[in-house]
Amino acid sequence: MPKYILKRLTTLVPILLGMSIITFVLSHVIPGDPARYAAGLIAGPEQVEKVRKEMGMDKPIWEQYLNYMNRLIHGDLGKSYRTNRMIKDDILRYFPATLELSLVAITLSTFLGINLGILSAYKKNTLLDQISRTFSIFGVSMPIFWLGLLLQIIFYAYLGWLPSSGRIDLMLGPPPKITGLYLVDSICTGNLKMFLNSIKHLILPASSLALTMLAITSRMSRSSLLEVLNEDYIRMARAKGLNEFRVIYKHALKNAMIPTATIIGGQLGWLLGGAFIVETIFSWPGIGTYGVLAIIELDFPIIMALALLMSVVYVVINLLVDIIYSLLDPRIKY
Repeated sequence: MPKYILKRLTTLVPILLGMSIITFVLSHVIPGDPARYAAGLIAGPEQVEKVRKEMGMDKPIWEQYLNYMNRLIHGDLGKSYRTNRMIKDDILRYFPATLELSLVAITLSTFLGINLGILSAYKKNTLLDQISRTFSIFGVSMPIFWLGLLLQIIFYAYLGWLPSSGRIDLMLGPPPKITGLYLVDSICTGNLKMFLNSIKHLILPASSLALTMLAITSRMSRSSLLEVLNEDYIRMARAKGLNEFRVIYKHALKNAMIPTATIIGGQLGWLLGGAFIVETIFSWPGIGTYGVLAIIELDFPIIMALALLMSVVYVVINLLVDIIYSLLDPRIKY
């Protein structure tokens, strides 16, 4: 296993190299002049040219790329054209919000999705199974931006039960920063009011993200479990007199979880990469909102940094999923 992990981590180098080349080339092919945006719309040609030289954009493209890679190797992701702040500092500031939203959404979708899939498989071809299938089709086919807006209209505009945006009420302000996760920080500081307020702000965006993932997880859990329930060792467990709860949760579920773990890992990678649409709809101050602003302003250093970040996230999560495989099924060898 250690050799396998080391081998997988070494593949991160060519992946990041390839992503850096692609994003760098695309940033120079897309129409638009970053120097013009950085200098300001009212800047004259001389000011724009001065900014272009300061940014190193007057040099050949290959030299610009080598300079970019030299900074990247030393952990420097560059500065934002728009704010002139270090991108590394901005990512550290925005990423905890995305991480918190992602963990809550993936927890909801995994717990509810797996149990709904189990119930659907156990009650195969019954009314409950048909309702589960209909719900899954509804969740998968529904556009996530429409679902987010619908939840805002119902629970904020009409009922007034939940807030429509942000991570916490402005009057409360954020809790003292320890991890950057408001739920964790409010618990660590013993502030129950902030904790409950943070949960209220999380419900709508997390539910929007969880519904689609829940539908996919439940269908995958159902199909995998149906295959396992026909195995000989399941019939033997039932013949020994074990109740259905132990048969499913102790014997069948573990072996049926490998395909589901793959789906959940991909979903978590997508979430940590920044759920751009949901974060924009709910004004959630995470990586997604940060990336949308960078795209609108043609802030290429931020775009390239986020592309590399998402690549790292996907590689690491896929590695963790492979490790989980061996825990679920010890017969798997690497």
